[in-house]
Amino acid sequence: MKIGIQTQTPQFFPDLCDVVRLFFGEGSAVADGEPCDATLRHTHVEADGLWLERCELSGGEPIACERRAQAVHGGLSEKRLLKRAVKLCCYDLMKRLTGRQPPWGALTGIRPTRLLYAQMEAGDSLEQAERALRDTFDLSQEKAALLREIIVSQRGIVERAPQDVDVYVGIPFCTTRCAYCSFSSGEIGDGRLVEPYLCALFDEIDAARALMDEAGLHLRAVYVGGGTPTALTAAQLARLLARVTRAFPGARELTVEAGRPDTLDADKLRALRDAGVGRISINPQTMNDATLRAIGRAHTARDICEAFALARSLGFDNVNMDVIAALPSETPDDFLRTLEQVRDLAPESLTVHTLAVKRSSRLHERGYRPTGEEDARRMVDMGLQAAHGMGMRAYYLYRQKYMAGNMENVGYALPGCACAYNVDIMEETTSILALGAGGISKRVQEDAQLRIRRAPNVSNIEQYIARVGEMAQRKRALFLEDTP
Repeated sequence: MKIGIQTQTPQFFPDLCDVVRLFFGEGSAVADGEPCDATLRHTHVEADGLWLERCELSGGEPIACERRAQAVHGGLSEKRLLKRAVKLCCYDLMKRLTGRQPPWGALTGIRPTRLLYAQMEAGDSLEQAERALRDTFDLSQEKAALLREIIVSQRGIVERAPQDVDVYVGIPFCTTRCAYCSFSSGEIGDGRLVEPYLCALFDEIDAARALMDEAGLHLRAVYVGGGTPTALTAAQLARLLARVTRAFPGARELTVEAGRPDTLDADKLRALRDAGVGRISINPQTMNDATLRAIGRAHTARDICEAFALARSLGFDNVNMDVIAALPSETPDDFLRTLEQVRDLAPESLTVHTLAVKRSSRLHERGYRPTGEEDARRMVDMGLQAAHGMGMRAYYLYRQKYMAGNMENVGYALPGCACAYNVDIMEETTSILALGAGGISKRVQEDAQLRIRRAPNVSNIEQYIARVGEMAQRKRALFLEDTP
């Protein structure tokens, strides 16, 4: 079904589209005037200190819903609360039309935990905040409980000092590109760009160290990601980590995305261990060999098990594994088998992603048809049950557009094994110095209100190499220049 949208608040047209897509999927919301099966008309009136929102659907039997909200004027609060009123009115209409309640209710944002924290900062207890979210946004009991579990797990992690900073080091190379990938990583190919890239990255690392000293920033966590950092040779990896640990000593946490098992061997794992890496990821995505071939992964399920055993033999005792729900052609039974094999390996943390087919991915180019909502939701619930069965608890969550079943990505971990960097980046509570191609540095400023300013690095590898001095200067401007 295609629904054309007319609105008196055009700034919220994308938000109305998001709500329609919750119920009818991608491509279901179109601009006024485009071919459609029905038209949604939204009107906005302010009277007697109230915002009056009305959404009416024509085409077939007409239905309408209205909402009233206290009018607020001034600053970001006005935009945020007006957008909420508009979206909730549209949500009421869609729910009445379909008779369905999406698991996340009216929420379409990336970080739903923020809403809980906002309620608690306003004076609510966790239980009161959870109830307020359910009442306001029509959250299911299961998703509200998941958010509550995450808030409890984050206690002791989210606390930070104002000058704390995380460092992200990006290695934008992979051995192959997965069919679902939309990141700005490049296939390593003949490796001709690796050494020039590392030289540029080392310059940016040195500049970041100098900036931290000048700005009085205190190191919290270091995360080496990608891409696939272990696509480098063992010697290159050792040089990189030596430079990182020399520039950024004393991190409470040093994580490396080991990622693909086909990039791991004893020499690389020893390089990680000898550099003091305390947490690594070995990511199956699936334990189904046919699916691995279909998505462009150059390894088998057996390779995953062997890489995991090798890591254990070399002393790694905090290993994360990623799996993806709703991969092409996979059924809930396929996903359950993956989870059972991961359970047998017994990692310390498990990240359950939901497939999100972005427009720049090969899957989108091939016209991939997403897994049905019910199957996607079953798989995500299987991931939760499997993690709980391994003694893990959810500790971070984020959502994206184009996710199968409008689900979520959730990180689970055993007690004491949660990744602080993951919490920091998802909750946006800590500033981040992001080094390397495609990195986005963030400065979190808490004054009258939370402000987050950003400074992106260029994504193109060759441009990054040529302009690394400019990238370092962007971070200096971000952290040394105050703005009103």
